[in-house]
Amino acid sequence: MQKITPFLWFDNQAQEAANFYVSVFKNSKIEGTMRNGEAVMVVDFSLDGQRFNALNGGPLFPFNPSVSFYVICETEAETNAVWQALSDGGTALMPLDKYPWSEKYGWVQDRYGLSWQISFGKLEDVGGQKFTPSLLFTGAQRGKAEAALRLYTGLFGGSSVDGILHYGAGEEGPEGTVKHAQFRLHHQTFMVMDNPMDMPYTFNEAVSFVVNCEGQDEVDFFWKKLTADGGAESQCGWLKDPFGVSWQIVPTILPQLLSDPDPAKAQRVNVTHPFISSRRPSKLIKRTP
Repeated sequence: MQKITPFLWFDNQAQEAANFYVSVFKNSKIEGTMRNGEAVMVVDFSLDGQRFNALNGGPLFPFNPSVSFYVICETEAETNAVWQALSDGGTALMPLDKYPWSEKYGWVQDRYGLSWQISFGKLEDVGGQKFTPSLLFTGAQRGKAEAALRLYTGLFGGSSVDGILHYGAGEEGPEGTVKHAQFRLHHQTFMVMDNPMDMPYTFNEAVSFVVNCEGQDEVDFFWKKLTADGGAESQCGWLKDPFGVSWQIVPTILPQLLSDPDPAKAQRVNVTHPFISSRRPSKLIKRTP
C-alpha cells in the first residue's frame, strides 16, 4: 500500500475530475468508489500507478497553487499533449516554454483549479516517480520550506534529502530561502519551495496527505509529532501541521471497511464508528459484523 496518498477536495466534481485525469495520463484507472447510498463520496484512482483520492466535499476549500503536482513527461509529444489537456478550460500560471531548469515547462491550474507543473525531463531525476507533490510556502509560511522538509524527513522511515537549492544575494527570493528542494518520505518523492513573491493564498484542506498507518502506535506517533509546536487537531483523523499543511492519519483497515462490498456494513462503519466523528483516532477499527 502507498504510504502517503494525496487527497483532493472537490466541489462535488470528484467523479468527473477523476475520470478526466485518468483520460489524460497513460496507465491510469479508477480503483474504486465509496458511496453514501447512491451519492459518490470518495473516488480512489491511480495515475501511472500512483494512488490519489478525490472527495466530494462541497465548496469550502478551493484549490490554489500552494500545492501542485510536478509531472515528468519523457517525450516532447507527451509534454504537449498533457499541457493541452490540462490547460483546456484552465489557467496558465507560467506558459509552456523553455526555462533554465527545463527545455519545456509550464504551470497550469486545470478546469477544477488543481495545479500542475508539466516538465519535459527524465523520470530518473525524480526517483522514477511521474507525479511529485510540490509544496509552495507563501504568506505567513514563506521562508519555512526547509524547516518543513527537516520535520517531515525526521518522521518518516525511508526518508532522504536529494538536494536543496537556496536563493542567493540579489536573486528573486529572500536570500537563504528555498528556491527548490527535493526529498523522499517513505521512498516517495516530494518537493518544496519558498515563494519569492508575497501571494494571498496559502495551504488549506483542498489538498491533504493521507498517512496509512499499520497500527495504533504508528497512528499515535504521527498524530503527536504533526500536531506539536503549532499544529492543530481537526475532525475525522485530520490535522494541520505547524506549517498549515493538512494530513489525515488513517489506520490501513479503515478504507477497507468503508468500501466493503456489502453497503450495509460500509454504512454502519461510516455512521456509527467513533473514529468517524472523533478528532484523534483513539483506537483501530474493528471489523463491523
